[in-house]
Amino acid sequence: MAHAIEPVDEGDATVAYAGPSSAPNELVMRDALELSGMIKRREVSCVETMTTYLDHIELHNGTVNAIIALRDREELLDEAKVRDRQLADGHYLGWMHGFPHAVKDLSAVEGLPFTSGSPIFADRIADTDDLFVKRIKSAGAIIVGKTNTPEFGFGSQTYNPVWGTTVSPYDTSRTAGGSSGGAAVSLALRMLPVADGTDYMGSLRNPAAFNNVVGFRPSWGRIPETGFIAQGAVSGPMGRSVADVAHLLSTMAGPDANAPLGIDEDPEIFTRSLERNFRGARIAWVGDWDGYLATEPGVLDLCESSFETFRQIGCTVESALPDYKPEDIWQLFLKWRWWAQLGMVDLYDDPRTRALMKPEMLWEMENAVTLTALDVTKAAAARNSWQTALTKMFETYDFILAPSAQVFPFDKDTHWPESIAGRRMDTYHRWMETVVPWTMTGVPVAAMPVGFDQRGLPMGVQIIGRHGADRAVLQLAYAYEQATQWVRSVLPPALRTN
Repeated sequence: MAHAIEPVDEGDATVAYAGPSSAPNELVMRDALELSGMIKRREVSCVETMTTYLDHIELHNGTVNAIIALRDREELLDEAKVRDRQLADGHYLGWMHGFPHAVKDLSAVEGLPFTSGSPIFADRIADTDDLFVKRIKSAGAIIVGKTNTPEFGFGSQTYNPVWGTTVSPYDTSRTAGGSSGGAAVSLALRMLPVADGTDYMGSLRNPAAFNNVVGFRPSWGRIPETGFIAQGAVSGPMGRSVADVAHLLSTMAGPDANAPLGIDEDPEIFTRSLERNFRGARIAWVGDWDGYLATEPGVLDLCESSFETFRQIGCTVESALPDYKPEDIWQLFLKWRWWAQLGMVDLYDDPRTRALMKPEMLWEMENAVTLTALDVTKAAAARNSWQTALTKMFETYDFILAPSAQVFPFDKDTHWPESIAGRRMDTYHRWMETVVPWTMTGVPVAAMPVGFDQRGLPMGVQIIGRHGADRAVLQLAYAYEQATQWVRSVLPPALRTN
């Protein structure tokens, strides 16, 4: 039986796109785990699954521009036929057997465009798969295309000169967020069962909030990153349910010889039941850091409305802050992020490619090239001090809550909010400062919906745990989800039947 969908009344919400008049096919409304079981039991074929999803993408994607570089239908159906023959022969690849999947365009898929949203790489075709893509393919997925992202992932607003702008299905005059905006919209409109993304400055968290889906930033090292430096960026899963997200994490995660700083733990743990008793768990609410963060009116109210749910499942929630100045976290973040961009210095040094960079990237590079070794050393020391302060906080609290964003989805033609509640933002990304502390400590964060404002615009909250406690964070997110069901109960207007 499919889950009943009962959209809630959203008052005076104004949206630009109501979608086709007919109800969506039941198959695309299934959670990923439901669909997986149906395919495994051969209750539905991989060809039928692929056909249904491609038809659904054709209906909706032209309006939101979430999936890009979509592959030829006949090629995809031929691959789906292969998956059906494999099942008939008893060769089951894994829980994603026959799934249509699109990979964020900051990651490589062999034979597909790999533009990173930049005109510099508008014609680049990947000649290999990134590691997590190999793992998703090995689990049986069929890659149908890519999902849209801002240029090089800079900015939590998904637009670029190669593929255009991705918009929110809850109001197509507004941004989908970013940088995993294409992934989040694809999930919200049920154009994909699950999706992958990346996150440095909230790129799995902000678009989850702006599109009423689930995002998960894993502990640094959970999904292998090559090298010996723990930079801020991670790959991670997104989905329509916490259980789906946990299963995709199990596929993407796991140790690799090329990731010496990776977490050496069997990712199978994420396929187990997420049920847990949270009676007595203590949660700290950091909110706007005692007025330090500028927030749009209504954001904090919606996030705080989640407290009652957490209390109902046994937790205590109280306001508390780490013993560390948030402005110092911001300064160390700026330097660390500038340092991370120096890998692209050759593009910046070449006048031909520099001319193709958007202003936000130029700003990053202009600051990056001025860094000294002493600047980086001091930033590393500050990061260690902040880690110590957060570890101390976790001696008292089991989890931390924070807003997933400081504003609601804004106009799609606005590159970034220049002010919030009358306070001017001094950089292109200052309006997303709420995600920065947790990035800089590499801790796991689940991005969960908390509801909608009077305009029908979504918002979300971050559930933050200790480093390595990814499963515990997912368990709390699951308990919260079971009590709220925001993703299932409030569909985008294009999917509503009444």
